[in-house]
Amino acid sequence: MANPFFSHIPVPPEYFIGRKSEITAAFDTIHARSHLAIWGGPGMGKTSYLYKIACPQTWVEYRLDSSPAVIVLFNCQSLHPFTPAKFWAEILTIMDDKLENEPELQAEIRKLKGNNITNDTLRQAITRLGKKNKFLVLLVDDFDAALETNGQYTESDRETFLAQCRGLAVHGANRKLTMIVTSLQRLNEIGPPLRPNASPWYNHYMYQSLKKFDYQETEQLLSVFTPELRNGIRNITGNHPTLIQIAGFLLNIAQQQEEEVDINKFNSDFEKDTKQIFEIIWKRCNDQQKTLLMLIVLLDIEGHLDQKDFDLKGIGRILNQNERSLTELEEQGVIVSEIRPKPKFPKEQEKIYLFTSSIMKKWVIQEIWNTKPSEITKREKVFLNLMSHGQIEEMKKAITWSDKHQETVVSLLKFGRDILFG
Repeated sequence: MANPFFSHIPVPPEYFIGRKSEITAAFDTIHARSHLAIWGGPGMGKTSYLYKIACPQTWVEYRLDSSPAVIVLFNCQSLHPFTPAKFWAEILTIMDDKLENEPELQAEIRKLKGNNITNDTLRQAITRLGKKNKFLVLLVDDFDAALETNGQYTESDRETFLAQCRGLAVHGANRKLTMIVTSLQRLNEIGPPLRPNASPWYNHYMYQSLKKFDYQETEQLLSVFTPELRNGIRNITGNHPTLIQIAGFLLNIAQQQEEEVDINKFNSDFEKDTKQIFEIIWKRCNDQQKTLLMLIVLLDIEGHLDQKDFDLKGIGRILNQNERSLTELEEQGVIVSEIRPKPKFPKEQEKIYLFTSSIMKKWVIQEIWNTKPSEITKREKVFLNLMSHGQIEEMKKAITWSDKHQETVVSLLKFGRDILFG
């Protein structure tokens, strides 16, 4: 029996689960010939989502006819380095391939190809599609790459390219084009700064975020496993789509071999296979976010101790004062927030932050252990934006204590042999 889980590759459309509202948004966009920007953190399933949208069977499910559509799915990261000329040329080449069953139209598109392919070339191609009662659905994955300058792609080039994309979408394509792009963050947060007298380059897009799976989606995806294993997978993945796929893939292999799950082997394999994901998440965090994640762990450690050599009193308020940064981490699926009664004042409530995945929490603990007090001193400017000198000193003490008492930290936060079922 084929493994229904997919590790480190996009999920095929026939195995795709959930995202009903997000898929509906895409087909509403296609029907209206408008444009959509999908964003979500690493591993949220953006590529799999685009594969699902590109599948003709999905169009049938959502009662749209795919026959007039020329569907082009393209990843900007495939261009090294990214340049607008390469982008327009690649789109036109894929269009050519998609028109194998339309030889006359294919021949017209090929006539447009030359040494200098631009956005105007694509506009002409879309016009020719329109004359044949067809339209272009342009699915652009990892659009972030088009927003990063390089030696062959200056800031001026980038502004021109984005203006060309906007012009093509809003004016030049005569309602014969739909663009759906994906990125790691909202486009307005990662693109070039706006010019005072110019329209925002991104304002023709509707926005839709891909977040971690909800309970029902996770249940559906993990239905092949026992309730005990499903609970364990939730604990280590926090309903993060890619982490669930990796955990399911490993556990399914063990079950297919009719073996009892070796928890130690699973934990080792899972951490090894997900290391790159957590590394990407951590590297994408700015210094402020990294500090806040460390504080969340240190406050958790302190909350488990009756006697301690450090005092983080008052540091909890720092989290409330930096809600925007924490909201960004929530949107990426790194943490979740909950409203709970205060331990000493149960009639009062407070917002607390938890890691969506126990493995991500463990990753941050490892980073804390790798952070020496001398490194904190070097980064004091960042820390002083968050806390006082006294609080920085207490944070140093907490980091030193946790490094010297690693076994105690592991025991307090329930890591180790029972990580799958913790």
